[in-house]
Amino acid sequence: MEYKIIVDSCCDITPQLEERLGVISVPLTMMLGEKEFTDDENLDLPGFIAEMKACTEKVSSASPSPFAFQEVMEAVKHAFVVTISSQLSGSYSSAGLGKKHAEENGIIDVHVFDSKSASAGELLLAIKIREMLSKGMPKEQIIKAVNSFINGMKTYFVLERYDNLIKNGRLNKIAGKIINALNIKLIMGADGNGTIALFAKPRGTKQMIEKLMSFIGNREKPTTGETMVISHCNNSSLAKQLSDAVKKQFDFKEIIIVPTKGVISLYADDKGIVLAF
Repeated sequence: MEYKIIVDSCCDITPQLEERLGVISVPLTMMLGEKEFTDDENLDLPGFIAEMKACTEKVSSASPSPFAFQEVMEAVKHAFVVTISSQLSGSYSSAGLGKKHAEENGIIDVHVFDSKSASAGELLLAIKIREMLSKGMPKEQIIKAVNSFINGMKTYFVLERYDNLIKNGRLNKIAGKIINALNIKLIMGADGNGTIALFAKPRGTKQMIEKLMSFIGNREKPTTGETMVISHCNNSSLAKQLSDAVKKQFDFKEIIIVPTKGVISLYADDKGIVLAF
C-alpha cells in the first residue's frame, strides 16, 4: 500500500518537493477586503502580494471545507494529514470531519496530525513522515514518532512588515510605527501548544540572526542528522544568510529553503521569514 501525505496550503512546499514527498495540498482561501483568492497552483503569487500590499481593508483567510479534505482522502485511501495548528485555524477540525465523512462512505486508512505549527513546520513534518515511510515503519510507530517530534519541534518567524497585523487588528498602528522606527525585529514563534508567542526583540538583522542561533544552540536535541526548513516571502537573501549562519555553527544534514505560498505570505507579509527544526 502506498501512503500519501495530505497537507493544507499553509504548508510552504514547491511542486518539486510535492512530487518527491508524495504530497497533496488542499487549499485555503484568502480575502483582501471583499476579493477572494484560492491558495493553489493557479495563484499568481507576485500579483497577490502586490494586491495585498496595496489593500487598505481587512485581510483574512478561511480553512478548507471538510468536503475538500474528504475528496482527497477518498481518492488516495491511505494517507497521513498535516494541518496548520488547530489554535490558529479551523483546518485541523475540517480535516477531522472530512476523515469522519470519508470513513462513513467506505474503508480508508487516514491519520490527521495537528502540527502545532505552520509553514516551514508543516513541511518539516511531511519530510519526517516520508522518511519514516521509506524505512517501512508501521503506521502506529509513525504516529507515535511524529507526535513526539511535534512536541519537540521549534518554529520561529521574523517579520519585516507589520501592515497585515495592523489590518487584522492584532497590532495597533502606533506600536507598528514604533517597531519600524526602532528597527526592531520581533522574533515570534510556536509556544509548544500551537499558539504564537514573542521570544525576543533584537534590533537589526545582525542581532536577530545571533538570537536565532542562540535558540538553536539552546535546544536540547542535537542537530546532527536533522533537517531544517526555512521559508521566506520574497526574501531569499535573508534565507541564505540564515542558512549560511546555521551551517557555520551546527550540523544539520539538510537545510531546505522554500518560498511561502499564499496564506503564509498573507501573514508573514513581504520579506517575512519562517524557520523550523
